[in-house]
This record gives sequence, structure tokens and C-alpha cells, in this order.
Amino acid sequence: MNRPHRPRPGRTARWLLAVSALAALPAAWAQPFPSKPVKIVVGFGPGGLGDTVVRTLAQKMSESMGQSVIVENAPGAGGITAASMVARAAPDGYTLLLVSGQNAFSPYLFKSLPYHPVNDFAMISTIGTFHFVLFVDKNSPLKTVGDVVAAAKRDPAHFNIGTISVGSAQHLSARLFTTMAGIDVPIVPFKSTGDVIAALRGGNIQAAMETVTGALAQIRGGALRAIATTAPERIGFLPDTPTVAESGGPALARYVSESWNGIVAPAGTPPAVVQRLNREISQALEAPDVRQRLATLGIEARASTPEALKQVFIDDAAKWRVVIEEAGIEKQ
Repeated sequence: MNRPHRPRPGRTARWLLAVSALAALPAAWAQPFPSKPVKIVVGFGPGGLGDTVVRTLAQKMSESMGQSVIVENAPGAGGITAASMVARAAPDGYTLLLVSGQNAFSPYLFKSLPYHPVNDFAMISTIGTFHFVLFVDKNSPLKTVGDVVAAAKRDPAHFNIGTISVGSAQHLSARLFTTMAGIDVPIVPFKSTGDVIAALRGGNIQAAMETVTGALAQIRGGALRAIATTAPERIGFLPDTPTVAESGGPALARYVSESWNGIVAPAGTPPAVVQRLNREISQALEAPDVRQRLATLGIEARASTPEALKQVFIDDAAKWRVVIEEAGIEKQ
């Protein structure tokens, strides 16, 4: 059976069809961001300080962006697992990473990294800063930084300072303290804050360094005594507790140790997307309920420009590299 002849489109018609198809592509490519859920990857398990902070932020961002902002925990290898995931993700703003001071100085703690901590990421914003506290058991005779230093110098073989794991910000803060104070005592690492406090209460260590958040409840409850904070000035959570710098004498007059959290994306993320995320984070951190929630965690909410976050990385790496090398911490 003969089929009816259908004329093929002429050159002009084909050209018009091609132009129409191409004209439709940018509409698909240029969908407003975000057009689907955004994921923030956290390099440790749920329930910790950073995890709680980012979940608070994510909830507020979800409200303002009109898309879910979800948190995915990817613990392992000191945060390397999570950072590797995000470094390899599509640079479209839909996969983000929670970072902290440990990300900045990780090149000096590990023999190799499968990514560059600065160059493989697009900086977005800081979230906030937090500090550490030097504390003792409530029954300890030590009441000041001077007391701690004097006791450590008097019997260094029997004076131990406890922190969580080697290479943590707490551990490095304690190492910086002993170096500047001129004392040579063991810094004993534990797996958790609870283990540190149990060792202190049991007399196995004589002092400890932990985040303000980790020790605040027991300090307020009277089980622990705060000696000094590592902040540059007194903090609102412990207004009656002096800083190490103000109470430690000339050797410690410049002592400051603080850490921070921030958000980054894979390198190559479009500038417009970075700016949108930066704006959303800044707005979320201005919300009174978010600021109050972070304050209860001992964190000062503080957004930044992408450029400022990059400088934080650079400055922290330079500072802690010296501490790590002087302490002789072996790379893992």
C-alpha cells in the first residue's frame, strides 16, 4: 500500500525548529536556586555541638528558602570522609559542608588529604565562634591560672591536663597553654567529654580543657570549678570567670584560643549561588530564636563574607601549624 508523501521540512523550517529548541534550554538551566532540597554534610555523628548548631541553622534556612535544608551525618577519619564527599559533589549549591578549625589545620595532622582544604571549596560564611574553658574539680585547691601553673611546675610528673582526642581544638588549646606558660606536663587525651570529666572527678587528671558548652552545665551546677576561659575577653555565659590572658600573668597575656563553624560548597559553585546562600545564612543568624539557641550552646552567632571565611582558614592554619609542630604530634 502506498503511503501518503509527507514533505520534509525545508532549510528555513529546520532552522526555526533548532532555534526554538535552543531557546528552551536556558529556561531549564536557569531554574531559580534552590529548586530542590539542599544538603549540609556534617563530618561526625548526630548530637554533638556542631551537629546541633547546623540543624538549628538548617531549620531556619528551610523556612526562608522555601526548600528543605537537610543534614547528613558522615562521620569518619577526622572529618575527611565528609569533606571528600562534598569536594567531589556537583558545584551547584545543593551539597554543602559544615567546617570548623579542624578543617583548616588538618593538613598538619594527616599525612595526605584527598582534597585541598581551601582550594577545593567555595567559601560561603562563618556561623559562629566558640571558646574553651580551663577547669578543675569542685574539691580541687586550685582556684586561679596562677595556682594551676604553680602546681604544674611544682610536680610536673603528677600533674595531668585532660582533653578529648589528640589533634582536637581542645587538645591544641591545652598544648598552647602549657607552651606559653612554660610548663611541661602530660596532656592526656580521652574519647569524650564525659570521660574527661569522669577522670577529673576521680583524681586521675588535675585540670581539663574543654569547650564552654561541654562543661557549662556542671560548672553552673557546682560540680566543676571554672578557672579561666580562652576567649579574648570575658564571655556572657561565664561573666565571673576571667580569661587566661587577664589572669595568667605576663607569659600568658596574649593567650587566646577560639574555634568556629562555617559553611562551604564545592569549588566552582556559581558566585550567584554562593551569594544567595551567604545571604540566607546571614539572615538566619540574625533571627532572635536562632541567636538564643546558639547562645545556650555557648556559641556567638557570627556570619561573614566568603572572603572573611577564607582568611579565617588561612590564619588558623598558620597559628596551629606552629603548635602542632612544636608539640611533635605525629601525622596520622
